[in-house]
Amino acid sequence: MPEEKKSVKLPHNIIIEDRSRLMVTGVSNVDSFDEQTVVLITEKGELTIRGVNLNISKFNVETGELSMDGNIYALVYTNSQKQQGGLFSRLFR
Repeated sequence: MPEEKKSVKLPHNIIIEDRSRLMVTGVSNVDSFDEQTVVLITEKGELTIRGVNLNISKFNVETGELSMDGNIYALVYTNSQKQQGGLFSRLFR
């Protein structure tokens, strides 16, 4: 019998220390990263972190915990839910 994987919702929290250290929980994936922008997929949507000299120091996929260092300037959430249906479904709501 194949094992079914249940998606467990991880608690999502953010801790910022002195705008230079960031700890995030509830991270399911790192979408992209460089020294100025890190894009995370979290339980609450896509989280974009902007700054200078950003460096991911730890990411545990099993627990959803991520730690990073650098000069943090901005945190922006984007809803990652795509609109369902095509043109007609939007017209006939």
